[in-house]
Amino acid sequence: MKVAFIGLGAMGRGMSARLVQAGHAVVGYDIAPAACEALVQAGGRAVASAAEACEGAGALIVMVFNAEQAQEVLFGAGGAAETLAQGALVIVSVTMTPAQMRDFAERLAARGLLTLDASMSGGAAAAEQGQLSFMTAGSDEAFAKAELILKPMAKRIWRLATECGMGSTMKMVHQVAAGANLAVAAEFTAFGARMGLDPATIFEIVNNAAGQSFMYQMVGPRMIDRDFAPQGPLEIFVKDLGIALEAAKAARFPLPMASAAHQLYLAAAAQGHIAEDVAAVIKVYEALAGITVKRKS
Repeated sequence: MKVAFIGLGAMGRGMSARLVQAGHAVVGYDIAPAACEALVQAGGRAVASAAEACEGAGALIVMVFNAEQAQEVLFGAGGAAETLAQGALVIVSVTMTPAQMRDFAERLAARGLLTLDASMSGGAAAAEQGQLSFMTAGSDEAFAKAELILKPMAKRIWRLATECGMGSTMKMVHQVAAGANLAVAAEFTAFGARMGLDPATIFEIVNNAAGQSFMYQMVGPRMIDRDFAPQGPLEIFVKDLGIALEAAKAARFPLPMASAAHQLYLAAAAQGHIAEDVAAVIKVYEALAGITVKRKS
């Protein structure tokens, strides 16, 4: 199938390459020339606009940063929704509010397009390895058409509902777990370093004991090696925890741990680290304690 892919960054790069390897004809667009070149090197084709990528495509994957960018891709001047043929599938893997996802699905349906709410998680390495976890919602027709596209990219695909919005709801809940988990990892790593422990030893012991976590296994090495080149920018958790907190406010539901974690990411952003990797959240504790966290050996 010809698959249009918009957003070829840290996640999109690996995802699009997996689709090429599975035999799909992938045509992509990204505002960054280097991202487009990576798709070409993987065997796909890069074009000059989202609309051009969608010409003749049976499916479109939208993998941009936020709902505002997705809005522009789909419904902006010369957007994808105007180019896709009726019956084409739009797979939206952008973290946004459930209400925004439902609105997109309704507007796309009015144009004769199918939508799958396909939030996912796993990180850039999982994207390259085809080991992402997809949290999906959408009609039977949309899911049936999407399944063969998602499988090359997925470790597991969950189908949560037949109406768009519940995939985004699950991703919102997941990001509370991921964001708070990483905030605590930064805290105990910095605390241990302040108390004289080697951060590398902290990492090894915690991940071989009851405190282990996927987030610490994935991001911890970047913390202690001071590798803050953005594999996943810290801004992700400023945005995603903000989405969860707004939803919780509307539902009159308390999220004290998520709120505390959100403040930590906001502090990192205020210190100028918002475009750095999520591992840079540890710099908040470094600034508070007057220390530098790095492995001793």
